[in-house]
Amino acid sequence: MSDHAQKHPFHLVDPSPWPLVAAASAGLFTGGMVMFMHSDRAPADFWLAAIGIAGILFVMFRWWSNVISESHIYHNKVVQIGLRYGMSLFIASEVMFFVAFFWAFFHNAFVIFSPGVTEWPPAGVEVLDPWDLPFLNTLILLLSGCTLTWAHHGLLEGKKKDLVQGLALTVGLGVIFLFLQAYEYSHAAFGFSDNIYSSTFYMATGFHGFHVFVGTVFLAVCLVRAIKDGFTPDHHFGLEAAAWYWHFVDVVWLFLFFAVYIWGGE
Repeated sequence: MSDHAQKHPFHLVDPSPWPLVAAASAGLFTGGMVMFMHSDRAPADFWLAAIGIAGILFVMFRWWSNVISESHIYHNKVVQIGLRYGMSLFIASEVMFFVAFFWAFFHNAFVIFSPGVTEWPPAGVEVLDPWDLPFLNTLILLLSGCTLTWAHHGLLEGKKKDLVQGLALTVGLGVIFLFLQAYEYSHAAFGFSDNIYSSTFYMATGFHGFHVFVGTVFLAVCLVRAIKDGFTPDHHFGLEAAAWYWHFVDVVWLFLFFAVYIWGGE
């Protein structure tokens, strides 16, 4: 082994401009949003935040494209173990993120509002029927988990058709979920700032919707890679990570459906 040969199985990435560009774009976005929310000329002052959003999207595309290219060369078994640990810790942090919203919801239901004194939901709030669109969206997400599992098994068995069809159905179901949630929001009888119930409702379900959007984009990228034969039965962590994330989103929705829509809407 020469002095210049790599003596370990780990992937040490090359110097990259993307962390610095991402930080600058995030700073422009947050600073622009502060200016936007405190300005009398809000639409005109959104330009700084728009530049930040454009920068973030550009960095996401270029940086993750680099990661995909590197994965074919450097992501050996040892590197994939580290990636699995990283994805597991990320999902654990996401669990705690949603715990905060559930905590806020139940804290207000059990502590601030007490039977005989005040009501939960507050009086005058016309809650959504859980057995209407929320139940339909529950069935959609449960079905999407099945189609994603079908796609994963298709990959493991070397059946590209099953892989592509399963991913395409999962992405389509994710898009349908988002459209139905947007329709639900547009027809809700309460607004975000009406009361504590409406605020916690929109924060919890809205951030879940954002996670569905992220997961749908994640799976759409996997679909493109699958069509281009970017996965093999023994080298497909990108798809595994997307599947873990999507199943996490499914489980969170089940908790939201039973806690916020059914129990919280009684």
